[in-house]
Amino acid sequence: MLHKFYTCLALISIFLVSCSKNDDTFEENQDVSPDVDDEQTYVDYYEPPHIKYNLVEINNRATLDSIFASIPDSIDKSVAQKIITTLNRKELRFIRNGEKIIVPEVFTNNILDYSIFPHYYPSASNIDKIIIVAIDKQAYGCYENGRLVRFAAVNSGKERTPSFPGRYALVWKDRLRRSSLDSTWIMPFTFNFHSAAGSAFHQFQMPGRPVSHSCLRQFLDDAQWLFHWGETAKKDTSGKLIPFSGTPVILLNHFDYYRPTGGPWLDFTSNKDGIVELPDNPLEIEEALIPIIQIPKEARASLTNRERYLYAEDSLRARGIIREHVKLTPSINFNQLRRQNQAKKQQQKIENSNSNNTPILNDIENRDGVAD
Repeated sequence: MLHKFYTCLALISIFLVSCSKNDDTFEENQDVSPDVDDEQTYVDYYEPPHIKYNLVEINNRATLDSIFASIPDSIDKSVAQKIITTLNRKELRFIRNGEKIIVPEVFTNNILDYSIFPHYYPSASNIDKIIIVAIDKQAYGCYENGRLVRFAAVNSGKERTPSFPGRYALVWKDRLRRSSLDSTWIMPFTFNFHSAAGSAFHQFQMPGRPVSHSCLRQFLDDAQWLFHWGETAKKDTSGKLIPFSGTPVILLNHFDYYRPTGGPWLDFTSNKDGIVELPDNPLEIEEALIPIIQIPKEARASLTNRERYLYAEDSLRARGIIREHVKLTPSINFNQLRRQNQAKKQQQKIENSNSNNTPILNDIENRDGVAD
């Protein structure tokens, strides 16, 4: 009996030593991120499940309905719809018969599982908030101290009025904005990131390709979320806006306009494809080069570094960002153009009226010998 007791005691001692060693190992591993709690560590190093994608041809409305009908009841249908629209960068109403769309084999209730942006961005761990936009892949990711908190789609500027890569920052916001260039353009949840060019995030139609006048279009829920999440530019003691003091916005790469339809996301076979390579020092990226032709004439006088805008187009062409044969569309103030056209029509109407009255006046002069 005594022998059995000592044997049992030895086994217990070995177990305790083993546990002690395991605890030491765990604490040693924790030294990698000693200042973060358990929940933070999970979020920072969260690795989404591997989800395969299929390219499905939509023959009619029934095909699309069958996709949603096959989604398990455990999945929120609104989340599933958002996943499909985000993966395809377009609203469902723009999906045409005969078109192919990306559909995941598995749906989760977390859209971040489908993000092309890494869930953790070490180089941004000391940045409170930052927005990274992949123009080539028509999407953006929002980070808080290096943690991905939002993955969303955009439709950026078309080829002749593109969204140029480089460093920007959020400036001002407007809940319901009428464009200063065209008052017929109504843009909910506008968040400007370049005052002179008028470039902004806002809600608008999302057909699934670059189609805007350099702005970044979004789905309504994304535009609303960003509107409340982003930080506007700060002001100095005189009330003047401090450059680059709002939430940093980094636009990466440029869209492949050689592609006739869709975008590279249609080639992704899973959520592991197309992962964006994030810059090591995002706040040191060159300020965006914007050709002066893209700045409204009335805003050019206030440009702080006018020289950059003058040589921007040549630099962008040399870098292959603007294709050789492409002619940029000048920024046009449609409001001003409309007023000018209305003034011309009014003047023409007056002239026509005067012209129609001339014979009568001549007749009066001939009869009475007196002109009014």
